[in-house]
Order: sequence, then C-alpha cells, then structure tokens
Amino acid sequence: MSDASHLVPVAVHAPVHSGLGDLLSYASPEPLPPGTLVRVPLGAREVLGVVWDGAAPPPAAGVEIRAVAGVLEGLAPLDAHWRRLVAFTARYYQRSLGEVALAALPPQLRTLSAEQIARRLRRSTPAPEVAAETIENVVLSAEQESARAQIASEPGPFLLFGSTGSGKTEVYLRCVQEALAAAPDAQALVMVPEINLTPQLEERFRARFAPRFGAAAVVALHSGMTHAQRLASWLAAHAGRARIVLGTRMAVFASLPGLRLIVVDEEHDPSYKQQEGARYSARDLALWRGRTQGAKVILGSATPSLESWHASLPATPEDPAGGRYLRLHMPSRIGAGALPRVRRVDMNQQPRRSVLSPPLLAAIAERVARGEQSMLLLNRRGYAPVLHCADCDWKSDCPHCSAHQVFHKLDRTLRCHHCGLTQRVPRACPACGSLDIVPIGRGTEQLEEQLAELLAPVLRPDGTPARIVRIDADSTRAKGALQSQLAQVHAGEVDVLVGTQMIAKGHDFRRITLVAAVQPDGALFSSDFRAPERLFALLMQAAGRAGRDAAYMAVQGTPCEMWVQTSHPRHPVFEALKRHDYPAFAAQQLQERAAAGLPPFSFQALVRADARTQDVAQGFLRAASEAAQALPELAQVTLYPPVPLAIQRVANVERAQMLLESQHRTALQRFLAAWQPLLHATRADPAHKGLIRWLIDVDPLAI
Repeated sequence: MSDASHLVPVAVHAPVHSGLGDLLSYASPEPLPPGTLVRVPLGAREVLGVVWDGAAPPPAAGVEIRAVAGVLEGLAPLDAHWRRLVAFTARYYQRSLGEVALAALPPQLRTLSAEQIARRLRRSTPAPEVAAETIENVVLSAEQESARAQIASEPGPFLLFGSTGSGKTEVYLRCVQEALAAAPDAQALVMVPEINLTPQLEERFRARFAPRFGAAAVVALHSGMTHAQRLASWLAAHAGRARIVLGTRMAVFASLPGLRLIVVDEEHDPSYKQQEGARYSARDLALWRGRTQGAKVILGSATPSLESWHASLPATPEDPAGGRYLRLHMPSRIGAGALPRVRRVDMNQQPRRSVLSPPLLAAIAERVARGEQSMLLLNRRGYAPVLHCADCDWKSDCPHCSAHQVFHKLDRTLRCHHCGLTQRVPRACPACGSLDIVPIGRGTEQLEEQLAELLAPVLRPDGTPARIVRIDADSTRAKGALQSQLAQVHAGEVDVLVGTQMIAKGHDFRRITLVAAVQPDGALFSSDFRAPERLFALLMQAAGRAGRDAAYMAVQGTPCEMWVQTSHPRHPVFEALKRHDYPAFAAQQLQERAAAGLPPFSFQALVRADARTQDVAQGFLRAASEAAQALPELAQVTLYPPVPLAIQRVANVERAQMLLESQHRTALQRFLAAWQPLLHATRADPAHKGLIRWLIDVDPLAI
C-alpha cells in the first residue's frame, strides 16, 4: 500500500462462518465516505461492497492490503439511517454485517459494471410531468377521521385495529398524503405480507397519487419482480424520485433518505418473518427504523399479533403508562355493512365422511341460484395428503423426507411439498402389488372436484351451470394466472371460489356473501403454542371476505355468513369467532401465555443444526450447550435439550433444534453474542464431522 493510499473499512458478503469478520480493509487513493458502493477483490472474485463507518480494521501481520477495484459513480452513498438499520439487524439476528447489507441491495448491483449502472441511472430519470394541484379524496367515516387525526397529532407508533372492511386502506392513503405534503422530499413505505396483494394495493395508490406526483412516484419492491425491475425501483427510491414504495418484507431495507411514514398492513402475518438467511422480522425492523429515522409507524390489522396487542394495552390504574403503541379502534364496516353471521356445523352430527355438510351445501346452492358468490377455505393443496394401500399399509412416503408425498390427481403425480420430489402415481402398491391404493384426506383439488359433482344440478339465474375456480399455489404457477383468476372473481364470472389461505388475505371481493372453513380442526391441537392465534386470524380474515359491499348486500336482502365445519364446535377459538370478539380471544390467549411464561412475556431463540444424521445434529447442539455452561450470561437464560424438528428430515438432511428462553430481551442478546465464538469453535471440532450448517433464529414464529 502506498503512503498516499487510504485504508477504508468495507462490508462484503463473505462466506458464512468464514471467520473473516464483519469488515475488511481495502486501500483507496482517496478517502471514501461511508455508504459508498464499491467493487473490491475477495479471493479470486470481485464483489460488491459497502464502505462502512469508523476506522478500518488493522491488517494482520504479513497480509497485503488489496486496493478497491472501483467505485459505483453516480450513486449517492447509502445514508447513516440505512447503515444503522443494517448494523442493528445483523447484531440482533446474529448474522454478519456484510451478509445483511448485501442481501438488502438489488441483485443487479452486484453484477452490473459501473458503466451499466450509469446507463440505468440515465434511463431511470423521467421527464418532468405536469401534476394536478389537489388529490381527489373520499369522505372519511367518523372512525376513519378519528384515527387519521390521532395519527397526525401523536408520535406513535400506532396499532390500527380495524375490523375487516372498516376502511384501513383509506386511512393509510390519507396519512401517506399528509406525510408527503409536509415536505417536498418526504417518502412513505407501505408494506404488505404477500406478493399477490401488491398489484391490488399499487393500483389504488397509483390512482390516488399519480395525478399529483406523477406515475413514477409510486414503485413496488418484492421478489416477484425481475432483477431489472427491482433495480429500477430501488434506484428511484434511493434518489428520492419515488415518493411511495409498496412492497413485501424485503422493502423494509429500501434506501429511503426522506422516509417520514411506514405502514405495515396485516401486521400479524407470519410472512413478515424471513425464513432463510438472516431470519429478521420486517414488522419489528419497521418499528425500529421508524423510531431511529423519525418516521411514524402504523401497524394495521383486524387480528393483531398478540405481541402487538399486548404492546398497545391502554393505560389502567394498575399500569398508568400503558403499552408502547397507541391503539386506534375502527370496529364498524364502511357503509354500515354487517360482519358475517358465524354458523358452526358439528361434523359429529353429520353423515360420516361427508365433504360438505348438507346444510352448508344447501346454503351454497342457494347463493349460486341467486347469482351470489361463495368462498371455501381448505388450507391444504393437492387432491389428498397421502395415498394408502389397504392390504399392506403402504403409504406414499417421500424417500428423502419425514413426510408424505401429496397426491395430485390432475397430473397423476405424487409430490413432496418439502423437497419438491415429483413421481408418477404407481399403478399398484409398490410394496405388495395390490391395486387397492386409495387417497386419504382431502385437498383443494378434491374439494373442487366433489363440489362440481354436488352442484351439478344447481343452475345460476341465467340457467347456466355453476362455475367453480380453485386458487392455490398449484393453480397459480403460470405467470399472470393469479391475476387472471382474481379478475374472474371480481368480474362475477365465478360462483364458488375454492382455495388455501392465499384467498383469505386482503382481497376486496365485492360479491361474496358466504365463506366456509371446511377442515379447520387440524390447528386446534398443535404442539406449537401459536397455532390457535394463527387459526383465529386466518378464520377472521376469511370471514372478512364476505359482505364487504354494503350496497350490494342491501340489494340482495340476505345476511352474509361464515360457516365453520368442525368436530369441536365449543372450542374457545370458535366461540370467540362467532362473536367476532378478537379482544376476548386475545385476553384468553395472553392469560394462558403469562401463566406459562411464553412470549410476549418471555423472549426466545432457536439454534438449529442440519446434518447427515440426527445423532450428529443433536450431538453438535449438546456440545454447544455444554460450552455455554461456562458463560456468566447463562444465568438469565434457559437452554432446553435438543430435539428433532417436527419434520426432522428434508431432502436427506436431518434437522434438530434447541430452544433458548429468557425473561429479558437484553439478557438473551448478551448471551447469544457471547455464545457465538463458542458455536464457531464447536463447529470446527472434528467430532462434528457431517454437520452441514447451523443457524440462530431470534424471536422464532414456529417451534
């Protein structure tokens, strides 16, 4: 390194557990401000890096300092707010700084040359547009106006607890409008849990804001976009041209220098928790980012997560401070529409093996005859979960996973939904040769087929047969298939919609008057303590698809309904659902969790090990637990023994996990930070040969 060179610290995406540390030192002929994007050599490759804050780490003795290969000209440095967000994420979720930083950037930034980036920048600068002076707003209801006024006058964060159909989106639109009007460089981030909800929301935001700010002011960011589209959206947000970014969990890392408002819609949804790499919660990071960047944060849901509900408890004489969030309540539907009446069908009293109970089938037939729409929810795709031989008890087990291969009748395949293995359905039992192999259980394919048979005699008002559409991960694989099927439903070209949880979230179906949950009991007795919360949220969200158009319901003259077929009609989940009483359900669940010392009254982390054998996986976790006994930080943390995962083998990899729990978040974080070097040392021990990988999941959503 010449005397004229400057040492700069650079964050790069180094190989996992490489031991290289968070930052590497490189030589630059001139000082580079933190946040500058650079290309640097790493081994035999040239990679993207981000110049970081502070002094460069001193080089080890005898190590040659390599030079920065190039700077991405024309791109303003990533600001201090973005760098703090990345640093916090890496620290809290126990990942490397470079891994988080580089994963948060568009993939094309890693591959395009400086010249190509410059061309993209020139192309992405739109011509000036003539904008209208005002935005056409709808009149807010009293509840919407109250929520808007409180958001405008209070610092937040806010939990907007509004029933399905109460108009939460309109409140978001108005709050975004006010945030943008407050400053010429102000930006807003609006997050949704699912990719398939983004186009629907994008359409509403463009219709509202494009006349005022231009079409380029609203961009989307989600994994369903091409690399080129993601780069264009990211560049527009980074340069401040995009005033509104709509996206899924990845959008929480968008470079937004003028961020003034963050909206997290359906904040309870598990999709906000990343399940690969850095297992961050985008909802929690949105709250952290809003606090540190001075942006207001609105969490919205009809069924808030119990963590958010607990954090928004109002002040009481026993707790004068109350929760950290301000809870805003919107219990009424727009247009004075009624929430659906919930009807429980006791399947113990129905004909054995019936798919749909006679009363529910009759109710659906009535809807079809009147030209109304119905929606049936079965959260299991395929035709049947398993094929079974009645003679020798053979089942369609996946040879690579601890799971069954699912029978898909349409293409006569057996598919593993974990490793992806697909095989043709055998003509006879592979074990004994018997031809008597039958499907057990039901999936959406079978429900669609049987519904078509049962409704065959039923005619629509125009005398044509009932039209049934299935929406699940199988029927929407082709590009544009989901948008096409949803358009059919919105246009009234579908009488009965069958699907998985994909159809239960966020969609604004205007003609659905009946929703039915066909087999919801599986989640009632799960070993996961969060299963009742997830089931209640799913059923409440599904019920919210019915009767959303008050004017349409008034013309039809019949009440909207939610039917639940269950063998446990008196279960507390269904009792609360019948009353649409989320507060009562939340109070009961929080009481149980407080008694058991479960989140949000404690804090958890999982350490997971994947190996060639279960013995190796659990052996690594046991050794890591023994190494932790020497740590003083262990005093406030409980380590449970390692156990296999519920599905312990996937793609011939055995999986085990170990739960950590503490009453204090900071104590758990201190322990994890102190434990990391011991985990690395344990991994390097030859005794654990056969270990493939290990990872830490902080605040896990599934155990």
